[in-house]
Amino acid sequence: MAPRLKLRDIAFFERPTHFARPFRFGAITINATPQLFVRAEIEVEGRGVAVGASAELLVPKWFDKRPELSPAQTVDELRRSLEIARGLYLARTGFLTAFDLHASCIGAQIATCAKKNIPALAAAYGPAEIDKAILDALLRTAGTSFFDGMAKNIAGIDARLSADLKDADLTAFLAGRKPLPRVAIRHTVGLDDIVEGEGGVADARENAGASYFKLKLSGDPAADAARLTRIGKELDSLGRDYKVTLDANEQYADLAALQALMDRLDRDSALRPIASRLLYVEQPMPRDITRQSPLGSLAVHGFIIDEADDSYDAFPAARALGYCGISSKSCKGLYKSIVNATRAAKWSADGARFFVTGEDLTCQAGLAVQQDLALGAFIGVTHAERNGHHYVDGFGETPAAEAEAFAAAHPDLYADAGQGIRLSIHDGDLLTGSLHAAGFATSVHPDWSVLRPLEQPRSLQEQLA
Repeated sequence: MAPRLKLRDIAFFERPTHFARPFRFGAITINATPQLFVRAEIEVEGRGVAVGASAELLVPKWFDKRPELSPAQTVDELRRSLEIARGLYLARTGFLTAFDLHASCIGAQIATCAKKNIPALAAAYGPAEIDKAILDALLRTAGTSFFDGMAKNIAGIDARLSADLKDADLTAFLAGRKPLPRVAIRHTVGLDDIVEGEGGVADARENAGASYFKLKLSGDPAADAARLTRIGKELDSLGRDYKVTLDANEQYADLAALQALMDRLDRDSALRPIASRLLYVEQPMPRDITRQSPLGSLAVHGFIIDEADDSYDAFPAARALGYCGISSKSCKGLYKSIVNATRAAKWSADGARFFVTGEDLTCQAGLAVQQDLALGAFIGVTHAERNGHHYVDGFGETPAAEAEAFAAAHPDLYADAGQGIRLSIHDGDLLTGSLHAAGFATSVHPDWSVLRPLEQPRSLQEQLA
């Protein structure tokens, strides 16, 4: 039986994060945004009290891309999502398993946010971050690691939110996990990133020795084809085998535009370096168009959903449309990632190809990257997009003492080569050995005393003023 817990408190904090270079994806360019921190205090039945933590960027214009909203308004949506979730979670006053708590709140969370015009993807952000902090505290009371605890289903995950699965499917999947000792980074090439020469995609100081690359698309087939041709020439100069994925962040208007790009990839010899190494294409069309558009013959190219993954039934729905994969991001919910990985394994048992990928919405050094890395290593993600090491300067605004504490506790993940503490990437890989600590992939918590409380979401009238 999974241990039961009672929530005692949830607190939110934030810290400014300035980027070392602009990050442009879709229609947005980010130069700075706050990083969220969650502190959850729980009482575990018969085991006492513990504190857990989680972290994630409050990323603008990804969870909600509606053009009429400003970047600041979409960040405030995430703050509202957190506050709504906090109220729902703290209202559950009895002892429950960690997954009981999540499952009993997620429906009300989506519905309450919908009444406030917050879309489901943003609505899920609040529970996703709270769940990670609760799990961290739970694992600490048990004195066990994320990998060992989840293999024994310490959270009590069952199939109540995924009618296509049985409880036994989930417990068998969890029990059979063998965490990966290393996960390759997939280096992002944003739309504003340099392509050629110093600082370009083939510069080892930028790509950190990666053999996997994630290339952002703009939604214009001709412009994207021209840029991919340039990138392919640079990647061919690496002198090593490499693989690529493409990510349109919902920018392709419809199937016709997407077909135009794929036709170029199929037929243009200048695009062969990219086409011959393409693993999959991520979220090409807007999420609402995606739900209405079966891929048909396009499906042979391999497509996954990301922004369209806003519910527990999103993956089965996407499968019916011809999609073969779905992204794992801890900001969308760790339990949903595990459910989807169970589905992919079950659907692939007869030789079909379904999979879960690792995509990173700029997880920062410290809690965020460690917890997301552990989740991916647990469910079998062999390579994951890792943006934090590229777009942010090491630990950014994190106080030096806090960064040093993370580096001391996780020496396989961080190193100081004379320019401050940064992610330590070994032949293109991140190592997961030190993530086997008691708790959710971390031996260290942030210095709560120097974090500022989460800003209160402003009303639309206040923002316009």
